[in-house]
Amino acid sequence: MPVIKVADIAYGRLQSPSLDEAEEFLTNFGMVRSERTSNSLYMRGTDPPHHLHVTHLGPSKFIGLAFLAENEEDLKTLSKVQGASGIENIDEPGGGKRVRITDPHGYQMEVIWGMQQLPALPTRRNILNWGDAKLRRAGELMRLQPGPSQVKRIAHAVIMTHDAAERIKWYREMFGFVCSDDVYEGSKDNIIASFNRCDRGETYVDHHVFLCLKGPRVGINHLSFEVQSIDDVMLGHEHLKRVGKYEQVWGIGRHVLGSQIYDYWKDPWGRVHEHWTDTDVLNVHAAPNLVPAEEGLFSQWGHPVPEDFITHAVP
Repeated sequence: MPVIKVADIAYGRLQSPSLDEAEEFLTNFGMVRSERTSNSLYMRGTDPPHHLHVTHLGPSKFIGLAFLAENEEDLKTLSKVQGASGIENIDEPGGGKRVRITDPHGYQMEVIWGMQQLPALPTRRNILNWGDAKLRRAGELMRLQPGPSQVKRIAHAVIMTHDAAERIKWYREMFGFVCSDDVYEGSKDNIIASFNRCDRGETYVDHHVFLCLKGPRVGINHLSFEVQSIDDVMLGHEHLKRVGKYEQVWGIGRHVLGSQIYDYWKDPWGRVHEHWTDTDVLNVHAAPNLVPAEEGLFSQWGHPVPEDFITHAVP
């Protein structure tokens, strides 16, 4: 039995040498400043949570991840685990309470409860005349204004590690993640990637909220953010190309595992951030799958996965 079952991912926590450059990238990526102090930056999406991305001032570094507790009682349960902090009042913008615990790689994992919720931000109207619904926008013209994507929420995180099969056990036992797909290369016991979702019983959730990916380095492979639609992915892609300051890593395409339409970009310090839309959603009745690498790590359409992507990690 897991210690607790988290409800979702809440934010990623990074460190960067320049808050100005960090805010510039994240704004161009489609986030909105929620709050900024002399040494920290908090960025939000269009959904109500106060923030979904935290940047502290300092040398480039991945600090860790935060997940949402299902209820406040789960904080009490987690705080009793060996190595966990007590329940802390979060002395940062957004507030709430948390328990911190160090993962097997030395990164800070937080489980939080009670973050401040803000009014949702307006989003582009996106009504499509396609498939069997050709009259949904009858009499109207589609005219999309150029600009960044509109990030809705944080969706998942991927940590690269030397032993994906062994490391993922800790996260499943601690946070209640369940396997959607494990990917093997060669023999079926050589797990090179593990796609895991939250366990919310009958409630449908994203195909994956957390991955361990086997590779030559240890660190964050990417942080992933849901956007409003395929048009939003494309608008964000074109905007980042026009800005001309950031490196695209992979995309645009549609994954096999999870089915998301994706687009990946690096921030000024090489940390990869993903836009995606349209994921598979599963609940407790979905059985785990064991998938060969030649199927699981490729795309339904789009370019093949670059070697630089599947070997990339920033500590």
